[in-house]
Amino acid sequence: MKTFESFDALEAAVGTEVAITDWLQITQERVDRFADATDDHQWIHVDAERAARGPFGAPIAHGFLTLSLLSKWLGESVHVAGVRMSVNYGTNRVRFTAPVPVGSRVRARLQLQSLERIAPNGVHLCWHATVEIEGQSKPACVAEMLVRHYA
Repeated sequence: MKTFESFDALEAAVGTEVAITDWLQITQERVDRFADATDDHQWIHVDAERAARGPFGAPIAHGFLTLSLLSKWLGESVHVAGVRMSVNYGTNRVRFTAPVPVGSRVRARLQLQSLERIAPNGVHLCWHATVEIEGQSKPACVAEMLVRHYA
């Protein structure tokens, strides 16, 4: 985990890759739980037999499952000392550029793209996130993740 002792230290990291997360295996159980939580039971995600005959040869993770992992990875990878509250402010420019087959492993590269000071004691961050699939050259997802921290 990368720890920043202040907003000034975080600001000094703008333009740099701050973290590369550990690999996470995408299991059918995780995909099924996500399908249950979102009521998205499309066969390409949850019906292994039918998905095996589909365009990807196996079930794939939901794009929004892949995107939702960014919060987990950011929380496990970056700590800013003195923050009393952090909020997810949204996303920009999200693209799902390659399917994530069940059984594959994914990780994120997190680059701090920008930092803007907000009153009274906060910062607005834009993280450029790239979700990689182990053994593949094309990323699964590319997104800008917006986060606010308040001291």
